[in-house]
Amino acid sequence: MLWCAEFPLVLASGSAARRALLAAAGLPFEAVPADVDERAVEASLPGAAPDELALALASAKAAAVSAQRPQALVVGADQVLSCDGRVFHKSATREEAARTLAALAGRTHRLTSAFAVRRAGELVAAGTQAAEMTMRPLDEAALALYLDAAGPAVLDSVGVYQWESLGAHLFERVEGDHSTILGLPMLKLLAALRALRALAF
Repeated sequence: MLWCAEFPLVLASGSAARRALLAAAGLPFEAVPADVDERAVEASLPGAAPDELALALASAKAAAVSAQRPQALVVGADQVLSCDGRVFHKSATREEAARTLAALAGRTHRLTSAFAVRRAGELVAAGTQAAEMTMRPLDEAALALYLDAAGPAVLDSVGVYQWESLGAHLFERVEGDHSTILGLPMLKLLAALRALRALAF
C-alpha cells in the first residue's frame, strides 16, 4: 500500500475531478464535502490576491471537515479563476455562464489551485499552483453551440468548462499542470504527504 499512515485520509470536497485525481494516485480516501460559505470567506479578505484567497478557502474547507474527523488527515482544496484583476465565481444560470464565457473568450485567465492539510484542526501543510489558460476568440453562436453540447454540467465549474472533456474545444493555449487545472495540484500535495510520512515512498 502506498498509504502508510496510521490515520485515514479524507478529502474535504465533493468534486468528482478531485476524487478521480486521488484515486488515480492510488490513495485510499473518503470524500466528505465541506459546508463552507465561500463568499463569506472571500468577503473577510478584501483585496486578497488569488493565491491567498484560494489558500484561505482550501484551509476553511479542511478545518470544517477536520472538526468532524479529528483523527483523519483532511485535505481541503479550492480553485480561483482570475482575469485582469477580476475574480470569477460559478455561474448559477446558463445566461450567466454565457456572460462568463464571453468575458474570457480571446483572453488569458489564471487558475490558481490550492490545498490545505489539517489534522485535529491543525494546519500541517498547504500549497498553491497556477495555470494560464488562453481561450480562443468565440462569437455568440459558438458559445451557444458549446453550452448546448456541454449541458448543465458547466455550472459546476467556475470557468464554465470541464478541461478534461468538451471544455478543451474552447482553448488555443494552456500552460500548466493538468491536475492544477482540475483543481488539486497533485505533485505539491504528494510532496506534502511524503513530508508528513504518510506515503511509503
